[in-house]
This record gives sequence, structure tokens and C-alpha cells, in this order.
Amino acid sequence: MMKRKALFSGTFDPFTVGHYSIIERALRLVDEIVIAVGVNAEKQMLYSPEERMDMIRKIYSEEKRIEVTSYDMLTVDFAKEIHADFLLRGVRSSGDFEYEKNMADTNRKLAGMETVILISEPEYEHVSSSLVRELIHYKKDITNLIPVIK
Repeated sequence: MMKRKALFSGTFDPFTVGHYSIIERALRLVDEIVIAVGVNAEKQMLYSPEERMDMIRKIYSEEKRIEVTSYDMLTVDFAKEIHADFLLRGVRSSGDFEYEKNMADTNRKLAGMETVILISEPEYEHVSSSLVRELIHYKKDITNLIPVIK
């Protein structure tokens, strides 16, 4: 039986309950998920790539079907490099969907790589990493916006 591998990529600065929800739901659909932290030197980040990977690894420390890594190249090229069967994306709004649809079309044309899009659960559609970063900046409680780190 062929195993299906998905690549779930992002900056994950920080990894939120929305990201966690997408992963948990996707684990019912695939055999393995590679969570890849994108490295972008141009972007101002709250956490280093190593800190972000460490946080995600702790969340999934008991889930053997999850691999956490980082990458610094075009996402579709990295997906091919790791032999992913498809890209996994989550969308919270119609604006997210339009962006992801354009990316999916481009990745299919560039590399024949398909994208599977999961729609956010309603209780998480307002949660974004930028919102969580802002709340952290103002020292607000974010416990209900990030997954429990084991």
C-alpha cells in the first residue's frame, strides 16, 4: 500500500490552534505530514526557526507521523525534494482562499504538485499568527490561541 505524504509549510510564528486543527484533521487523511518552517531572512520574526521547530516538535512529540523541519527555497521545490505527494494548506476566509487558489494553480503548473485545502473550523477562523504576535507584544493571555506544548 502506498503511503501518502503531505507538506504543511508556513512561517508558524507562532504555531496556533488553527494550525493544530488543520494538522489533526489532515492526519485522518494522510499517512505522514511534514511540517516545514519557512526561513525568510526578509521577514521580521518573533521566534527563530529553531525555536519554532522546537515548539512544534514538543506539541507532536508523541505523534510518529509528523516530521518537523525547515526550508529556505521555493515551497514546491522543497515538496519535490522530500517526495511529498501534495501540499496541505488551511484557509480562514475568502481572501485566504483566493490567495491559496492562485498558489495552487501556480504550483500545479510549475511542478505538477496538487494542493489540498482544508477550511478552518469556525472557532479558529479569527486566529492568525500575526494576531498572536500582537497579543504577545502587549503581554496579553494567549493560552487559548496556541496548542499545549508538552
